[in-house]
Amino acid sequence: MKENLIKNLSREKILPVIRNKDASTVMDISKALAEGGVKFIEINVESPAVYKAIEEVSKFVNVCAGGIITSLQAQTAIESGAKILSSPIFSMNLVKLSKDKQIPFIAGTSTANEAYTAWKARIPLIKLYPITAMGGALYVEDLLRPMPFLNIMPLGNVKLSEVRSYINAGASVVGVGRDLYEGFSLSEITSRAKNALEQLKE
Repeated sequence: MKENLIKNLSREKILPVIRNKDASTVMDISKALAEGGVKFIEINVESPAVYKAIEEVSKFVNVCAGGIITSLQAQTAIESGAKILSSPIFSMNLVKLSKDKQIPFIAGTSTANEAYTAWKARIPLIKLYPITAMGGALYVEDLLRPMPFLNIMPLGNVKLSEVRSYINAGASVVGVGRDLYEGFSLSEITSRAKNALEQLKE
């Protein structure tokens, strides 16, 4: 079941990442993305209020709780309905908790060594963050050349227009944050999500 969730996420090719402290804003953006056909959304735990948003949004899409660093955050996110946990770091405490709870855990890594260590710990999808600062799609390509068995999700200031180049470089799925929604109306967010998903299916 855990692996199926990650496989389904990888089929989507894109994971919208919402960072906002206001629960109602998170819910509005999530609804707009879902109307565009998005099936998975990462919601960063920016404030305690966001757990309420996770609870509501998990009723209509698969929620990945992002920015998880502590076991308490992880536990609260799971209780709120999150189906996947995502962290900017690699933590054995979170690996253990995810195994105990049968919830997939996406660990954050930056270097080849960290990515390999995460793979050895059976992390099903390895986050590469912050990818833009590390060299973008070229970094993904370089990392996967000696380790093509890694399932990689780059994110960190990725533009929608860059998603295809990351997929071509070997990424399983790409996290896209503010470029998908910031400064756009809810109907524009829906259109941007729909267009992005259609282009990635071509």
